[in-house]
Amino acid sequence: MLAQINGITLAFTDQGTGFPLVFIHAFPLNRTMWQEQARALSSQFRVITIDLRGHGESDAPLWHYTLDQAADDVRSLLDHLSIRHAVFVGLSMGGYILFAFYRKYPELVKGLVLADTRAQADTEDGKRARFEMAQIAYKQGAGAIADIMVPKLLSPATIRTRPELVQGVRTMIENNQVSGIAGDLMAMAERPDSIPLLEQITCPTQIIVGELDLPTPPSDAKLMADRIPNARLAVIPEAAHLSNLEQPDLFNDMVRSFVSDVIR
Repeated sequence: MLAQINGITLAFTDQGTGFPLVFIHAFPLNRTMWQEQARALSSQFRVITIDLRGHGESDAPLWHYTLDQAADDVRSLLDHLSIRHAVFVGLSMGGYILFAFYRKYPELVKGLVLADTRAQADTEDGKRARFEMAQIAYKQGAGAIADIMVPKLLSPATIRTRPELVQGVRTMIENNQVSGIAGDLMAMAERPDSIPLLEQITCPTQIIVGELDLPTPPSDAKLMADRIPNARLAVIPEAAHLSNLEQPDLFNDMVRSFVSDVIR
């Protein structure tokens, strides 16, 4: 489905009925990373997955991107769909966007699932690495970004033994426009430190992390769980950064259990 949101076309999928769950994808992927979650959960809930601007089938304008802008896009799409509150699931960059969303629109958030993400801002080295990656995207294209990102996103065992999953991730990355990839990198580099926000989060919160996650390791997840009041923490074995893709059944069970408790 397509909608005109904040001057651009946003693509999304809206499946199932019941309480709404809104899934926010990782960099540099798209809404199809949530296919297993939508398939498993849409029999019980209304599942909305979104291609953020710059990704998938959404427009990728050549301009300045920010995480607040992404949060505003999500808010406007929810208005378009007449959704007044939801449980939000964000992985990696999706988690960063949910921090921005919660700052601006806490009244819409019935619960948060923060998966394979972190609250800290980028270090200076981290910002420099994002700048360098943006230059690679500009000069060499999305395929070069896939070469860099796949080993960071998936575990060595998955890369060795699950070629279809690896190719699926590569395809998501390669199908993104360079303007969106570079825009995301700029937005993530400029994001604020969200650690001061953590103790202000009053909604139920589930934190999920793959035990083999390198970009946002379990120590980052524990920091969030320690500071968000009454947050739950779950570590998924034999999963790296894309825990929802490497261990979808475990991930789905955790989300289902959490949401059922939230809406009980």
